Amino acid sequence: MRWSAPIYAGSCAYHLRKSGLGYGRHDATGRDGRNSRNGHRAKTVLTEVGPVEIDVPRDRDATFEPKIVAKRQRRLSGVDELVISLSAKGLTTGEVQAHLAEVYGAQVSRQTISTITDKVLEGMAEWQNRPLDAA
Repeated sequence: MRWSAPIYAGSCAYHLRKSGLGYGRHDATGRDGRNSRNGHRAKTVLTEVGPVEIDVPRDRDATFEPKIVAKRQRRLSGVDELVISLSAKGLTTGEVQAHLAEVYGAQVSRQTISTITDKVLEGMAEWQNRPLDAA
């Protein structure tokens, strides 16, 4: 599924209501001194369709936890899968970086690409060193 900024914003608003801040906009309930909405902040997330700017809602106690794009998350899993796929086809980190910049307009460092592919290499090493059943 591909997430666009409006879909994400709607989802965040829904989760903010479900987290106990379920009062309407400009309602006096939010002014009672307890936790309340506190606007939003802009965040750019790298997706499989390129960079997408989203608005992340905030609350005064900083207890709101987004469900789709977690706090401090800068890329969605589709990007990781794309990088792994390109690397599996034999592209170097520099070639993957150039591809992402040319096709998606996304600036991704070679270090980030290496970090993504290293996750797969760790899993492969574990799989290769697993105990084999004596059949």
